[in-house]
Amino acid sequence: MAGLVPLGASVIDVGTDHAMVPVWLVQSGRARRALASDIRPGPLKSAAALVKRTGTGDRVRLLQTDGLTGIGPEDGDTVILAGMGGETMISILAAASWTGAGTLLILEPQSKRGDLRRWLIGNGFSIRTEKLVEDAGRIYPILTAAGGPSPAYSEAELHLGRLAQIGGDPLFLKYLEDARARTAKAAPYDGEAAALLADYDDIKRRFCHADCT
Repeated sequence: MAGLVPLGASVIDVGTDHAMVPVWLVQSGRARRALASDIRPGPLKSAAALVKRTGTGDRVRLLQTDGLTGIGPEDGDTVILAGMGGETMISILAAASWTGAGTLLILEPQSKRGDLRRWLIGNGFSIRTEKLVEDAGRIYPILTAAGGPSPAYSEAELHLGRLAQIGGDPLFLKYLEDARARTAKAAPYDGEAAALLADYDDIKRRFCHADCT
């Protein structure tokens, strides 16, 4: 994720937990300053201890708030939302319309990824890049998005991500199979899931190598 942050960025890390990401970003020189926010006092107490221990208090500011409440474009040009569901990301971004003008979003949705992509595209954002990462055996997409027109997405791409960007990723077939397995459980009772499952099978045939089962 750190490599997606533009060099010299001013970062807002929402739901920062222990503030490890913003502290690392300013220590490494990737970000010039950071605002680390969290709704919970416990994590912010740990974050304050880390900031003090690393001597980064002049560059990392802590704020207890809900999402982006009380935060504006003057606080940063790059917003990180990670470790939360897509529905939570939607509610945070919907309440902060300023993020659609000149702000880079770095998003790691844990769930409801199709809903998040659909909302972004329908609300004036363009998904610029997608990549896959694996953590504790689970694969997650990381998206970057900013205001601007978006190309069309197929229904399958809304759920998986843009195939032109992730189809060649070494993790893609495992990611696709995980998505297919979840969809297969609903397919016997849900016509939309059945259609999506058929799309997934077509995609698997396109991207599988000869030895892929």
